[in-house]
Amino acid sequence: MVLSSGADCADAELSSQAKSFADALRARAETETLGATELSERLFPQAARSFEELRRQLDAARDHFYEGRNARSGQLVEDALHDIAHLPVGEARWRLHADAQLLLALNLRAQGKAKDSDAAFLQVLRLQPQYPLDPDLYAPSVRQAFDKVRRELARTRKVKVAVKSTLPASEVYLDGLRVGQTPLQLDLPAGTYDLALVKAGAHSFSRQVQVQGTDLPLLVDLAFEGAVSGSPFPCLASSDPSDERTLAHAVRLGGALGVEEVILARLEHPSSGPKWFAATVLHVEGGQRLREGGFKTQGLDAPAEALSALVDFVTTGRSPSNLVVMNASGKAPWEQPAAPSATLTPDAPVAPATEGLSRTTPSPTASRMRGASYATLGVGVAALGGAGVVRWMAQKDLNALKERQRQNGGVLTSDDAEAVRLREGLVKKNQLLTGLLIGGGVTAAAGAALFLLAPTPGAPPPLTVSLGADDTGGWATMSGAF
Repeated sequence: MVLSSGADCADAELSSQAKSFADALRARAETETLGATELSERLFPQAARSFEELRRQLDAARDHFYEGRNARSGQLVEDALHDIAHLPVGEARWRLHADAQLLLALNLRAQGKAKDSDAAFLQVLRLQPQYPLDPDLYAPSVRQAFDKVRRELARTRKVKVAVKSTLPASEVYLDGLRVGQTPLQLDLPAGTYDLALVKAGAHSFSRQVQVQGTDLPLLVDLAFEGAVSGSPFPCLASSDPSDERTLAHAVRLGGALGVEEVILARLEHPSSGPKWFAATVLHVEGGQRLREGGFKTQGLDAPAEALSALVDFVTTGRSPSNLVVMNASGKAPWEQPAAPSATLTPDAPVAPATEGLSRTTPSPTASRMRGASYATLGVGVAALGGAGVVRWMAQKDLNALKERQRQNGGVLTSDDAEAVRLREGLVKKNQLLTGLLIGGGVTAAAGAALFLLAPTPGAPPPLTVSLGADDTGGWATMSGAF
């Protein structure tokens, strides 16, 4: 999946170049790429018709009902309900949804399907128990059936639903109807509901929730889901597209969509010099950053030769001569002033990068972590070895004390100076043994943890841990192979 990222997802240059890159990638026969249309349909499905068109369809369905063509009327209503579920949330959608459910109930009751008709009534009453029926539009028998369902609903056992969001005071919508703000406690009858959260332009993914059991806690990460958009090109909004939190969100989105790799495309704006179109390849299952490359760009259209070279690089790891990859210091040219050896031009041939990896060297921090892990592990092992020596010395004293007790007829007296000395020595050795075992175990475990966290030279780290905080709270991510 190709996903663009930037502070403004509507940026024309970012969208145009990301789309060109995705098209070039999709043209390769050996790659299977999740399309922008498929992503939008899965995360943000849109209604094929407008409010006005769906209202006209319901009016036509009502005419069929009054003319006795109940099957045709019911078919039109069910078709409209499918699109209504994908309209923007709000009062207009809820009114359309309620009208459609009531008309469906009338059709079903006219066909002798009273139980199915009551189920359609329930779709309205479960969220608005006091919903009134207009006596000018509904016959007394229909109103009586509707009131019966209302009374039965009042006696039905409810499920306690707790809705929370990572963005406080988010608006909560069920079936398009606003039901409150997070954190929100609701008592709902069992069933399936369309759930959506909205705050300040941020919209959650389209989802259905099954309400059942006794308690149902729901947490929606609106800070993450609201940063994802499907148009004009799939995008993850971020003020710093290359930071660890953005990369973690991209991997998380790839996992939700079932793709193997996410390619995060972005425009880099150095403090001086040209802009760069950069692409980072992320492995979803392991969370590793596999490769990163880019080229100088200007305007809406990407240079065809550089675009093709970048596609070659992200798919094979080969480094064509007009492509920029990570330089020897581990920094890309857009992250620091480029030295003559850092910028690659068509006249400067480049040795191929290691297959599957960016051309990077281990950082001093990684080397220090690996050294610290060896030292810490060594101290822990030494402490455990010392515990073994103390245990051996204590056993000798214990054997001597038992021999002293045997010589005194099985009794140890306080006036036996040697027995008192041996007993006090055993107490001290026991305390020392306990300290060595605990300290050695903790130190050895810490050394092992440092060893796992320290990257192996020339290979992705087996374990990656990131921590951070902002005004919405704290966060932590851990990824790797376990």
